[in-house]
This record gives sequence, structure tokens and C-alpha cells, in this order.
Amino acid sequence: MTPITVKVEDKLFQNRYRVDAGRPHIKIKDANVCVSDCQDKSCTFVCPASCYTMEGNGAVTLITDGCLECGSCRIICSEHANVDWEYPRGGHGILFKFG
Repeated sequence: MTPITVKVEDKLFQNRYRVDAGRPHIKIKDANVCVSDCQDKSCTFVCPASCYTMEGNGAVTLITDGCLECGSCRIICSEHANVDWEYPRGGHGILFKFG
């Protein structure tokens, strides 16, 4: 019997995200801190939903659509305390298909 393999991306695709237009639940407090003070840009590879991307000039862009609300970005950025994170308003955010 051949084992069934499923990619993480395929599982994440089954979840849905209800965007709270105009009220993101995560914000980068000061974009300059990402450019000047943060050398490794950990948020860009720690976030399981890939909400953070590094631009060519060293800036970090955040797109909260699809956020899994795990808080990894808040923890990894604790040295700089440059992430303003809270849970989305009720009825918004991630809607997990399997619980």
C-alpha cells in the first residue's frame, strides 16, 4: 500500500480567511526598525502563512490576509517589539476547516 502524502500548502489552502477591511489585526509599528535595526528579518521566514516578505531595499511588507493568528511574528520580533498584534474582531480572521 502506497502512503498518502499531503503538502502543508494543500492543507492551508482548505482554510478560509475573512478579511476585516480597513482594520488589520497586525501592524508593523515602525518600518524603519525593520530596515535599520533588524538584520535577519526572521518574520519573513518564520511566519507559516508567509504574510511577511522582504523587499529588495531591506524593507518588510506585511499582508495580513491569510494570517493563521499563531503569534509567531510577535514572538520572533520580541527583541525589537516592532509588531503590534491582537486577535481579529469576532467573525473575522482565520476559519479553520478541520477545527
